[in-house]
Amino acid sequence: MVMKKVLVVDDSLTDLTNMSNIVTDAGYLVVTATSGQEALDKAMLEKPDLIFLDIMMPGQDGFRTCRQLGHHSATKEIPVVFVTGKTQKVHRLWAQMQGAKGYVTKPYTTQEILDQLTILG
Repeated sequence: MVMKKVLVVDDSLTDLTNMSNIVTDAGYLVVTATSGQEALDKAMLEKPDLIFLDIMMPGQDGFRTCRQLGHHSATKEIPVVFVTGKTQKVHRLWAQMQGAKGYVTKPYTTQEILDQLTILG
């Protein structure tokens, strides 16, 4: 059986490590990125099955990254779940409009991250 791959993107090393540990402990292979551009590059190269994406990052934010992922034939089918400190309803709605399949607010629980992995079946 092929191991599912998850790309975790966050500019905070603490959040990146925490999410990576949760996903790894759940039995998935984890690839990481710390910026929107690096996320695009890794998504094209690694072809992950799911992307956990922060919104607030220096340079290119997660919203723009999500839009760009949706415009590339190689990445448009990869589900994106935002994991962010943005808690207002408008941000959640905007995330959906950008193509996100899920939205988790920080601080998150381990279970909230695990629940998003059900997208993978």
